[in-house]
Amino acid sequence: MDILGDFSVETTRWLQENYPQLERLFYYVTSAGRFEFYLVIITLTYWCIHKRLGRALGYLLSFSYFLNAILKHLTRNGRPFWDDPSLALVEEFSYGVPSGHAQSATVIYGVLAMFIRRTWVWILAALLIVLMAISRIYLGVHDIEDVLAGILLGVLVLLGYALWNRYFVARFNNRILGQRLLIAVSVPVLLAAVYAVALLLLEPPQTPDHFETFVEAAERQSWEDSATAFGLLLGLSVGFVMEISRVRFMVDGPIWQRAVRYLFGLAVALVIWLGLGTLLPEDPLPLAIPLRFVRYFIAAIWVSYYAPWTFVRLKLANARPEPEVSLTI
Repeated sequence: MDILGDFSVETTRWLQENYPQLERLFYYVTSAGRFEFYLVIITLTYWCIHKRLGRALGYLLSFSYFLNAILKHLTRNGRPFWDDPSLALVEEFSYGVPSGHAQSATVIYGVLAMFIRRTWVWILAALLIVLMAISRIYLGVHDIEDVLAGILLGVLVLLGYALWNRYFVARFNNRILGQRLLIAVSVPVLLAAVYAVALLLLEPPQTPDHFETFVEAAERQSWEDSATAFGLLLGLSVGFVMEISRVRFMVDGPIWQRAVRYLFGLAVALVIWLGLGTLLPEDPLPLAIPLRFVRYFIAAIWVSYYAPWTFVRLKLANARPEPEVSLTI
């Protein structure tokens, strides 16, 4: 273990021994950083509050999640509790670098700050990101370098989003539907292709014997996370482009209408997610991984396209008569 890694382990041990009363707080903080929690917030935003913000949150979080899953699998770095199991206060099965919680928090709170554009929101966003990072160190599931890498990647995703909005979004909007779909699909497919080639070139993991159980679980988790992220990103990419061209629903309306819209849409999403999760097999892995991709693709395209289409048909949402002027995802 390197110097920073040793320091991280000692920091975790010191925090746990001297501030045991913080365990419950950091457990809740880290639970709020789960991808599923963000998806609940994103659907509420996209369907009922602010459509463009919801699109940005959904697309960027899925893109960030896929990037994180790929890098975790390719770097194959362990976690602090692999050396000292007593450090782990929560269960984690994937590899360690970069921290997905820190990266996702940076993307989510960064996008919110970019939309609201208030100094106090930027300060609050920074505090929440730091709190998430500390929670991961405290709970013994990440080194300091893991969370720093996650925050850095999150910042790079936000920078890419800012550049997209400034230099490319107008040209993208002026293209025909087929071209926009091709571009939207190309991003996740290209990421998946790079990932596949890198895995073919990568040697099997070389780890000490006492890491064997951790590595076996981390390999499986990496395949599952990558399939999940690929399905979500591809489904959202197609769905968002199709919705803007074919549906153009609006989020306004009375509170009761928005509430019914949200509860109905979320209920169907949960049926798809949990129902297919129950029906589809988890083994053998070569079969389970493609089916997992299909499961999350269907859930994502429901959220992004078919749910808005259904809202309009059921008179739970109004639709614009003409396509929106701009698309920002």
